[in-house]
Amino acid sequence: MTDREKFAAEDEAGSEVRARIIEAAAALISTGGPDAVTTRAVASAAGVQAPTLYRLFGDKRGLVAAVIEHVMRRYVSEKSTRRPHPDPLQDFRDGWDRHVAFGLDHPGLFSLMSSDPYLSSHSPVLGEGAAVLRRRIRNIALAGRLRVSEERAFGLVSAMGTGAVLTLLSQPEGKRDVGLADAAREAVVAAISTEGEPPASTDVRAVAMALRASMEGLRVLSPGESLLLHELLKRIADTE
Repeated sequence: MTDREKFAAEDEAGSEVRARIIEAAAALISTGGPDAVTTRAVASAAGVQAPTLYRLFGDKRGLVAAVIEHVMRRYVSEKSTRRPHPDPLQDFRDGWDRHVAFGLDHPGLFSLMSSDPYLSSHSPVLGEGAAVLRRRIRNIALAGRLRVSEERAFGLVSAMGTGAVLTLLSQPEGKRDVGLADAAREAVVAAISTEGEPPASTDVRAVAMALRASMEGLRVLSPGESLLLHELLKRIADTE
């Protein structure tokens, strides 16, 4: 069979060939890390010609993005459909623990997602995952237990969560500081919430965030007034 005939056969298979390539690339990342994903290695593992990869994915970055979508889709779907814990802070802790477990189970993929801003900014499924985290933070705010703005809380959680996983991945598997992720989680909880503070310290910042989180249902203010109040409440919440 000539190369042209092989390409035609591959194109006829369509989605089946695409899925096979993604599975092959995912397996290479899992066993050999990010550097294992070369055009030659993926094509060989998937049983296709190298030009097929370029026609279907454009380049290596496009292929890696497709692998991330494939692996993350199931994970995010499970996060989205899971029944939340009635305590929003415990629900946050549960989500943090699952995030850490996912990163440790998929070290190569997690490293790729964390090292290339393009992949995260162009990934619909990663955007959905961020939306799940934002909902968890919003629920903490609605309960009057958020002590910083939702934006700052999201930034802190994202930075600390990614950093904790990458630190653990940098340690030899048998010698990892298993308590590090829990310590980081509790540091974040202390930084963004009123948990552990005496009642008198559940002050205007938590109230401001609860009101800000509830403004979607407020209809008595004009758009300009709502925008101004939104910004003032954020400023109050982020006051040290």
